[in-house]
Amino acid sequence: MNEKSIRLLEFERVCRAVAAFARGEEAAALLCARPPLCSKDAVFAETDAVLYLMERINSSEAEPQGNLPPLAGVLPKLGVEGLTINIEELYALGIFFEEGARIFKWALNRGGGVAGADPPQRGVAEDSRKRGFRQGGDFPPPDALNFAPFDTGVAETVIKIIFSVIDHNGKLRDLPEIKRIKAKITSIERELQAISLNYARNDATRLMLRSELPSIREGRTVIALKANFRGRIRGIVHEISASGQTLFIEPEEIIEKNNDLRIARHELEVEIRRVLLEVSGALAALKNDALMFYQAVLELESFRARAHYAVSTKGVFATEASSFLLRKARHPLLENPVPVDITVKEGVKALVISGPNAGGKTAVLKTAGLFVLMRQSAFALPAAEAAMPVFDDVFFDIGDEQSLDGALSTFSAHIQNISAILNRATKHSLVLLDELGTGTGVEEGSALSMAFLDELIQRGTRLFVSTHSSALKNYAWSKGAAENASMEFDSKTMRPAFKILPGIPGESRAIMIAAQNGIKNEIIERARAYFEHGESGAAGLIDALKQKIESVEAEKNALEAERNCFEREKETLERRNKALCEREAALNAGELGELKILLAESRKKLENLVRDINEHGKKLEREQNLAVKSFLNELEENVKNAQTKNTGEYEASAFKADSGGNFEPGCHVLIGERKRPGIIKRRGKNGTWIVETGSMSLAFPEAELYPARRMVKEAVPLASLELASCEPVRAEIDLRGMRLDAALEALRRQLDQALTFNLFRFSVVHGTGDGILQRGVHQFLKEQPVVANYYFSRPELGGTGRTEVELDAH
Repeated sequence: MNEKSIRLLEFERVCRAVAAFARGEEAAALLCARPPLCSKDAVFAETDAVLYLMERINSSEAEPQGNLPPLAGVLPKLGVEGLTINIEELYALGIFFEEGARIFKWALNRGGGVAGADPPQRGVAEDSRKRGFRQGGDFPPPDALNFAPFDTGVAETVIKIIFSVIDHNGKLRDLPEIKRIKAKITSIERELQAISLNYARNDATRLMLRSELPSIREGRTVIALKANFRGRIRGIVHEISASGQTLFIEPEEIIEKNNDLRIARHELEVEIRRVLLEVSGALAALKNDALMFYQAVLELESFRARAHYAVSTKGVFATEASSFLLRKARHPLLENPVPVDITVKEGVKALVISGPNAGGKTAVLKTAGLFVLMRQSAFALPAAEAAMPVFDDVFFDIGDEQSLDGALSTFSAHIQNISAILNRATKHSLVLLDELGTGTGVEEGSALSMAFLDELIQRGTRLFVSTHSSALKNYAWSKGAAENASMEFDSKTMRPAFKILPGIPGESRAIMIAAQNGIKNEIIERARAYFEHGESGAAGLIDALKQKIESVEAEKNALEAERNCFEREKETLERRNKALCEREAALNAGELGELKILLAESRKKLENLVRDINEHGKKLEREQNLAVKSFLNELEENVKNAQTKNTGEYEASAFKADSGGNFEPGCHVLIGERKRPGIIKRRGKNGTWIVETGSMSLAFPEAELYPARRMVKEAVPLASLELASCEPVRAEIDLRGMRLDAALEALRRQLDQALTFNLFRFSVVHGTGDGILQRGVHQFLKEQPVVANYYFSRPELGGTGRTEVELDAH
């Protein structure tokens, strides 16, 4: 990849933002040092690895959270004669391998995957890249995470070697010889302490001391003697205080003990050095495998950092396409970026972007280039949707760049950059040219620019060009492989809208911007006169095109809104139809089935009775036989009538409101504006009626009640109508004491009736108990598309033993 373009597009800043998610400075450095990939297969492989780790992050398994200490200065010491790893380095090595092994176990899902399973097909991976996550299913890690040879044996061996001599606090363990020497040192230190304290306890020497506590000088125990008592205690003077009033003396009787202490400490150092040398030798034998494991952990951590960045930013991964699409793309380095849509159709090689200064043309070029670099580094893109090819290189030339050191003008630097691009760009490259054609005469600059575009388009190179040149705008009109686009400018607010208008060129708006920035009116008017004389008709054409595009866009939005409305209505009808079908099935399987069983049993009993009478020699009278047959026929007719009754309908959604009202107990009524069904129980006070609705009996004024009657039609399919049971829907259903399957069936019937009678809220009493019924009810409600919300009741209404259910009113 072109290093200059990477620098100009500030890709390093994005890398640092992604690397901040790495747990270890070396993994972060590795991520920042890697250039974007140029191979399509490599881009797909690394993107699949990031998507896989995103799925692991979102899984229920706890992710390792430890840090990875740096080892760049430790591993090279292994196997080098004369170099020994110290305790701090040994501890860092052990922590790195221990945490690395945990990361591998988590990332590769040891024990949780399907051995030998086929990886997802390319089409599945590509579709999931578009949405930012993989398809569901259990499959092995992708090839880019195939570190199997390095993730078990060497790590376990290194960890065992290191933590056999140090503990997890980084302290040396008390090995037998070390323990013996430490005990010896402790004993000598106690003896020295006792001898030194005797000077403070002895009346003859206590007054000679500046301090009753012994001191340490150069690792040896001494006492602080007042200078005027010099010579009274024989020994070696190690130090004199700054004032000269205190002598730090090592008395003769503790000299030998101090010598013993120094020898013992030296023995301890020798033993520690021997242990570390032995451990260093054991690790040196594993150097190659340990180095491969170290590199594999850093590589895996770089993938994990990218996965965390994708989860944190809720970004997407681009799909492979020959066109170029960015929808609602937000530049990742801007504090409050305006989302922008960039669309280049298949077959179009050059997008020529024009418009006002500070209108966002350069930002569009930088966004497009930066998103390509991010995509080819397996970084998630901050956009709603992205599709683009994989490019072999990205070239960026910014129009106002110049080199003072090289004595180059703006135009000369510009031409040198384009010359380098022409020498290297291929049909698989992306070229970004900012302010093409500036820095020299308008006519010559435009002519050169069109020649450059001809050359690159002929090669098949993808181009994004920003310009103010009218000649280049006309060029884009006349070339089939080129297309105009403009940055929208709000003429009312006189500010850019940072929105791309495809298909039309944009005006520079230089005169408007000059007027807005304080240029005198007479100068502005003179400029307008010159402009209108030289550019007759061009501005009018652009305005007409903009109005046309705005009209088409408004019509498109209206059609989209109408389509969404139809979709919602369709979903509502499908939900109702499903509920009615289930209701029909329940009726057929329940009430009608029971009647048919009753008929069969009754017929069987009567036939047995007749047979029994005949077998015992008793003949039925003709009238008795006729009576039996009449009973059977009547029973069969009752079953048919019941079946016809259950295939009826309630006109106008189960009830038809009459005009007028003769109310009496037992009447079916509709209550209030929502026409909630109920049955009158008795007359109440002050002109009210007591009405049973659901499981409650409430008083309603007669003005809020409407009579209802049931209308029966024959030969109308039950599933094709909006049906309802004559039984009023209940505002509370009690499932306590039921088995889970019976309770869920009762809850399903309650949902059907609630939908039919437009009851959008009811309660479910399930109790607390072992929680089986409660969990089953909540799982069932969670799976129902018609349920908008559910939650536990207030404590005074039942708390966790009762659940409030709200249905979707749409």
